[in-house]
Parts: sequence; C-alpha cells; structure tokens
Amino acid sequence: MIFVRSAIVLAVAVAAAAQSPAPTLKSPDGSLEISFATLAGSAPSDSGGQLAYRVSRGGKTVLDWSHLGLNIQGMPPLGAAVRITGAETSVHDETWSSPAGKASRIRDRYDAIVVHATETGARARRFDIEARAFDDGVAFRYLIPEQAGIREMRLSGEATQFRMAKEATTYPLILRDYRSSYEDDYHELPLGGWHPSYLVALPLLMEVPGVAWVGLTEAYIDNWAGAYAGSTRDSCTIELRLAPRVEEPGLAVSCATPARSPWRVLMIAAEPGRLVESNMVVNLNPPSAIGDTSWVRPGKTAWDWWSGSVAKNVSFKTGMNTATMKHYIDFSASTGLEYMLIDAGWARRGNGPNDSGSDLTQTNPEIDMPALVSYAKSKNVRLWLWAHWTDIDRQIDEVFPLFEKWGIVGVKIDFMDRDDQWMVNWYRRVAKKAAEHKLMLDFHGAYKPDGLRRTYPNVMTREGVMGLEYSKWSARITPKHNVTLAFTRMLAGPMDYTPGGFNNVTKAEFQPRNQFPMVMGTRAHETALYVVFESALQMLADHPGSYEDQKELAFLKAVPATWDETRVVNGVPTQFITIARRKGSEWYVGSITDWNPREIEVPLTFLGGGNFKADIWADAPDAATNAKSTTQQSQAVTSQSVLKLKLAPGGGAAIRITPR
Repeated sequence: MIFVRSAIVLAVAVAAAAQSPAPTLKSPDGSLEISFATLAGSAPSDSGGQLAYRVSRGGKTVLDWSHLGLNIQGMPPLGAAVRITGAETSVHDETWSSPAGKASRIRDRYDAIVVHATETGARARRFDIEARAFDDGVAFRYLIPEQAGIREMRLSGEATQFRMAKEATTYPLILRDYRSSYEDDYHELPLGGWHPSYLVALPLLMEVPGVAWVGLTEAYIDNWAGAYAGSTRDSCTIELRLAPRVEEPGLAVSCATPARSPWRVLMIAAEPGRLVESNMVVNLNPPSAIGDTSWVRPGKTAWDWWSGSVAKNVSFKTGMNTATMKHYIDFSASTGLEYMLIDAGWARRGNGPNDSGSDLTQTNPEIDMPALVSYAKSKNVRLWLWAHWTDIDRQIDEVFPLFEKWGIVGVKIDFMDRDDQWMVNWYRRVAKKAAEHKLMLDFHGAYKPDGLRRTYPNVMTREGVMGLEYSKWSARITPKHNVTLAFTRMLAGPMDYTPGGFNNVTKAEFQPRNQFPMVMGTRAHETALYVVFESALQMLADHPGSYEDQKELAFLKAVPATWDETRVVNGVPTQFITIARRKGSEWYVGSITDWNPREIEVPLTFLGGGNFKADIWADAPDAATNAKSTTQQSQAVTSQSVLKLKLAPGGGAAIRITPR
C-alpha cells in the first residue's frame, strides 16, 4: 500500500525584470534548511549575480554560499549572471515497498522547491533548480527547459560547488582517472590536504567539526555523466567534476533540451551512523518500472571463483567443469542457499582481455549447461552466470532470451570500469532488457550505486568497491578497510564485497595466494560482515569444504540477504561499527573493529517488548593469535539488556536474536 500526502504548491510570481526574494526550503522536521540567492562577490545581492545555495542544520551553517551553474561549450557559464524570477514549493509523503535493501517499507517524505533563474544578459537563458529537503539531508538538481538559446546542450562540466562552513575532515577514495572500477583504499585527510590533482570518487564522507556529518553523493544518473569531487585553492571548497566522454574527452554531456541533471545529494546528520541508515539515494529515483517483481528474489549464493574453483576430498578433477559446479550446487542445496554463481570460464572462450570475446550462446567443452540447470533445479537451487560487459553488449538481444530459456535467473556483468554518459545509459538499457527476460543483475567492475534499483529492482547489487577478491593478490583487505567501507562506500547503496573467507589469519600470518586464499582478521569479524555489509545477493565466497563442521555455518544459513529495518547502534569511522538489522521478528547484529581490540556495549533497545534469545558468535580469548577461534553462546535478553562484547584485534561478533 502506498500513501501519498497531498502536494501543496505555492507559486511566487514576479515580473521578468524583478528579482524574487531569496527562496528558502526547510525539511519536514525543521532541522535542515537550504537557501538560494544571487551573489555579488561573496554576499547576497537583490539585483542578481552568481546563483548560489547555502545549507544549515539546527541553525548552524553546514555549507556556506556555494556556486551553482553549468559550463556549456561555446557559451558563457549558465548561472554566473542571473536573477531569481520565481519559485514554487510543494510537499510529499509516500511510503513504498522495496523487494530488497536495508528496509522493506521506505518512507519518502520531503518538502520541495523549484527555483526559476534567468540570465541578466542579452541571451536571457533560463534554467531551474529543483531541491528537496528530507529530515536526513538535502538534494538538488538542474532542470534546463527547451528554449531557443539551448536546443542541443553540450556540457564540458558543471560549476557546482560544495563550500563547507569550516575545513572538514574527509574520508576520500582517490582514483587514478575516470576509467575506474572504484577499487582502491580510503584515506582520512583534512579537506585542505587534498592535492589539486586528486580525483575523488563519490560517495564522500565528511565531518564538519562541531556542526554535522555529511555524505556527498548523487542519485538518479540518467543521460548524464557520473560525478566526482575535486579541490580548489580554497581549503573549504569542493568542486564537482564530470566524467568525460570516451570518444570526445573535452565533452561530458551531450543532450537535447529539456534536460535534467542527476540529484546532487547531501546526507546530513549529527552522527555518521544516521547517514548509513538513510534511504535518500533510492528515494530520489522514480518508482519501479517493473509491474510484477515476484521473481526478484534476494538471496545467498555459493561461488566458484574466489577460492579458485577448488574442492577438497573429491574424486574428480576440479576446475571449470560440470563436476566441480555440481559440487558447489550441492553445497548451496545442503546449506539452504538460493543460488550458485558460475563465474568466468563457463562460455566458449574468446581471445580478449579478462575473458572478453567469448560466445555467450555456447559453453566450453567441460561445461554441460542444460545438465547443470536441471541438476540445480532438482536441488531447489537457481543459477547465475558471469559475463564480460562487451560480450553482453554485442549479444544482448540473443543472449538474454537464451538465458531465460535455459532457466538462468541472474547475470553478473563485469569490467565496465567507467561512468561516462554512454556507459551510464548502457546500465539503464541493460537493466530494462534484463527485466524483460526476468533476469536479476549484479554489476561488477562498476561505478557507485545511484538508486537505480528502485526503478529496476532486478539490479540486486554492484561492486564499485575493493572487496575480498583483493586478498588473492594483495594485503590491502584489512579489518580497518572493512570498517571504513561501512561508513563510506555503503552510503551509496548495496555492495558486492563477497564476504565469507574462512581461512582467517593474523596480520603476521597473512600472505596472498590465488587458491585457498587467506583473510586478515578473525572468523567472528568475517561472519559479522553478513550483517554489516548490505547486498541483496550475498556470497559465501570460500570453497564448500572450508565451511564443513564450522559452528559459524549455522549463522550463515540463517542470516537473510534483505531486511525490514536497519539501525546503526554505534561506531566511529575507520575504528568500529555495530549494525542491527531486522527481518520479520528476528534481529541480527554485526559488530566489527579495526586492528585495535576493544570492549563495546550494545544496548538492545531496538528489540521492543517481549523476551528473546541471543545466539552470539564472538572472538574467543585466544583470537588475537588464533584468528579462527570463536565462541558460541546463548543467553536470554530483552530490550533492557546491554550486551558486552570483547573484540579481538581485527575482531567482531555476529548475533542472532529470536523471540522466545
């Protein structure tokens, strides 16, 4: 059921030659405010000037006057010399159902404004700024109407600024260039420490000391280029940069008018955990374009690639062959996993990089796909297949109907590694085409989520993160990295990190290797990631034998891949985090720490009334030296209980709470 509060529209009509009063918009609870004005120099001016906005929370300035504008090729910047000619306000309150994510029922409540601006010069070009104020943040976007002066719009970039009220502490993901998989380390830097050459990915977490925590990202990217953050000479100001088109590097966006930009999103809260709980990104996207979503089913999957398609104590030769894949299907069936993901190598091999150039309509001689699909179905398991994006692009009209005929339920598409305008549109085209054939999607080698999964719920997850796969060839996946991801990358949406490595070792013991890879941090830490990290397709990355007779497997069997409710109980970016998620009447809690041992308290006030049982998988006393060592205990709890957890270095705890 969807409830929509009736919209109330207030129009401010003024003569074309006049400047409208500076429009101001407040969030429904009154805590946040975004204002618009024209500036002469750095001060608001009633006679027109540079269009700008300012954001405050609780009466404190979060962002000071920041410029708005578009850089159109062959023309002066749009927004540098304008007057505000009017504004309309409205309100919205809707609750909608999501088949996957951090909540099943999502409230979309905001107050909105559309600000009209016209150039003061002879061109008299027009554009609007549409803004929405939620209780947990604000967002705005550009609307460019069709007009004689701008019929075909060619943007070299945006003139959008984010000028923090004071120098912020930032947690940037610094990329080498615009052709990126978003797979790198996060850092902690004062904003003034950014080098002018830095290209910073979104989402970006920031703390404005004494004011607020801010998460900067974007939503609803459609027929536009992906956005990044860069620094200016001002130690408080961030400027937006757009990914250039591959075929024309000086151009970012080319489109006819009317046109609209993506939403520029500023999540704002007193604590960083509230940003993790936010649903702003999905709320800023259009409703589902799919009528029947009953076939969109979140779940967990076995996966052959991370462990090296290996198996222990078997009579057959392991590798990308039918026997090995059946072995993994058997594991899914015995563990109650919904899926088995067959990764690269199943198709007739091509000669391109990263297994591209393959023929997706044919299998390699060692794979009997009809037999595998039939065998999996007999075990109540469904199959996903991996594919290189260039092969999907080349064969999409033939392959998607074929996959549907075979009985495949999902496709993991890899190695896009860009978010220019063409690729952004390609994602949307593929999502739509996949939905027509009832195929779910996992975008790997991907840019950040932008809420596309609201419009196309078959987009279950995406990578855009340096995940567990890096343990195969580097020492970069550390407990600190995992904690940091929860506060940074996860602000944008679900991430296919692929947890589940059970060869857990200390930092001193770790060494990367391709088969039977190791994982830094404790077994309890790795188990807790199934609660901490959000993904509607959650993988058990290791080989089946690694889970045999392990007590943590009981938790992995039970933990869901989608949730009704999410609460961040406590945490500090880069240090530790505790997240509680509810599915039905059960709660699951995951707590992880960096390399520092710590004792934390977890109040269970979120439980509500009644009596419960808490099953706790935690670090054993010797986990600091024996990373696989855990304890498992049960205790009676209520909403008045406070669990006391003792986390080892790189440790964690995974908790299942059920009604008694």
